[in-house]
Amino acid sequence: MDVGVVEHSERDVNGKAVRKRLEVDFVCNRGSQRYYIQSAFSIPDRSKMQQEQKSLVHIGDSFKKIIVVKDRIKLWRNEEEIVGI
Repeated sequence: MDVGVVEHSERDVNGKAVRKRLEVDFVCNRGSQRYYIQSAFSIPDRSKMQQEQKSLVHIGDSFKKIIVVKDRIKLWRNEEEIVGI
């Protein structure tokens, strides 16, 4: 198990390209399988959800991406194939 870092570029308010480093809480490897896991105490609003998903969305492979939340939530899956449990 490792901590992962995802690098990507985005534009600042002046339109200048800025490189960002986003952290993935856990990267679990088992043979040819890999899981990217973000953990959150709670996700009370859309802003927090976007924050937790941001690093996972910028990963360029098709391995499983999971957000684990302490609060009881209904299992969900979004269009980027990120699963919330």
